[in-house]
Amino acid sequence: MSEHVHSADLNTVPQPEHLGDHPGYGTFIKVWVALLILTGALVGVSHLGQTYAVWGLLTLTPLKAGLVFYFFMHLKYEGPLLKIVVLVTLGTLLIFFALLFSDVAFH
Repeated sequence: MSEHVHSADLNTVPQPEHLGDHPGYGTFIKVWVALLILTGALVGVSHLGQTYAVWGLLTLTPLKAGLVFYFFMHLKYEGPLLKIVVLVTLGTLLIFFALLFSDVAFH
């Protein structure tokens, strides 16, 4: 007796098991609106002076990047190992930037 494969079985695409875990359009729109508000706040702070602009950049820009990483790049739904790798990479980049700025500031 031979196994018979139906053509319908070959054309079916396996569905992801965690389909309900991913957000809908509403979540993405809320995050997008939050990014627009943060961008507006950053532009507003930049008109207050150079010192405020720098502090605004140093605080609001990582927050915006975190939202993009977390929601739009789906880091929220990844495993802990990938999250740790991303954090270590960003931490290393932050250390290099701090060393670069300290070198420029003291020379």
